[in-house]
Amino acid sequence: MKDIIFEQCHQHYNDIVTIRRDIHQHPELRFDVERTAGIAADALNTLGISVKTGIGKTGVVGDLEVSGATKRIALRADMDALPIQEQTDVPYKSKIDGKAHLCGHDAHTAMLIGTARILSHLKSSLKVNIRFIFQPCEEAFPGGAPAMIEDGVLDDVDEIYGIHVFPLYSVGQYATCTGPMLAQSDTFEITITGRGGHAAFPHLTVDPIVVGTQFVNAAQSIVSRNVDPLDSAVVSVTQFHGGDAKNVIPPSVTLGGTVRTLDKDVQKRVRTQLENLIAGIANAHEATYTFAYQEGCPVTYNHEPCVDTVVSSAKALVGKENVIFPIPPILGGEDFACYSEKIPACFVMVGAGNEQKGIVNMCHHPQFDIDETSMIYGMALTTSIGLMGNR
Repeated sequence: MKDIIFEQCHQHYNDIVTIRRDIHQHPELRFDVERTAGIAADALNTLGISVKTGIGKTGVVGDLEVSGATKRIALRADMDALPIQEQTDVPYKSKIDGKAHLCGHDAHTAMLIGTARILSHLKSSLKVNIRFIFQPCEEAFPGGAPAMIEDGVLDDVDEIYGIHVFPLYSVGQYATCTGPMLAQSDTFEITITGRGGHAAFPHLTVDPIVVGTQFVNAAQSIVSRNVDPLDSAVVSVTQFHGGDAKNVIPPSVTLGGTVRTLDKDVQKRVRTQLENLIAGIANAHEATYTFAYQEGCPVTYNHEPCVDTVVSSAKALVGKENVIFPIPPILGGEDFACYSEKIPACFVMVGAGNEQKGIVNMCHHPQFDIDETSMIYGMALTTSIGLMGNR
């Protein structure tokens, strides 16, 4: 079956590259993915697959029904881009300023279209029904997954699988783990209010920039001094806004950032320490503050039976030496977690890096790209998962 799968993947490869590049040139954000959703829906309709649109606002769901099958497996791809300016010179570069597919969702969508084509062709070998899920708004909280779940995307689904291109692994490699795979991704925002004034008379002010910088420095101790070294956590301050003139101390500043954790108790500890720090530092400087903390998507959890399916499929395709298992959990976040909270699931990384081609930049980097041959392996894995059926 391996040879048949790869033969099919190679047969569709050039067309899938064309689809990926077309989507790449026309990035869409959040739930505003009508063009991309239309491409997915048209592709499924052409295959005679039962299609529903407008799921989770702008999502697309296609069901490949197999006679006599009692089980349904879902395969999910995300469709949205990022609000980042692309800085590559590729001929398929984004045509829209300030928007770009710098996380590989264009490839995810194209690969799932390819998988739908292959599994439709191999339908006589299927023992399970397949649901193809094209999801909007993975990149922004609360995300498209909860909206699609609310619209019934998991109804009658027994298991769900998701893949993500990952340039830190080479083309031809797969990587996953059992249990926590990706982190809970929270955000925080702090406004510090002092007393503004002339920069030449700082003693007459309460400088919120000084308060803010002390908080940024102190926050670096939260993980190193409040979290067990054997646990995982990240605290990153990613925004610091304040001031409009070089000779004026501003009355207030705003800071923002993210917290990534794999354990609920650790998450609560980090959250408490963040607020304790800003309270203490602001009070010491006679400043005031507001602290807003937004819990994001939960931990993406991989269930053992689904992981077994993925690892078995991957080893059959590329050999044990190219299956990196188990990997340590990754502190990136994914709203695929919302699916894995509801039903058995597995999320897996598909190697997309190639040092010889200079494809080494991580997701969300302005020069991110993939080795497009990685899409052969992405399609091969999801096809194999579907064909394994009632393992």
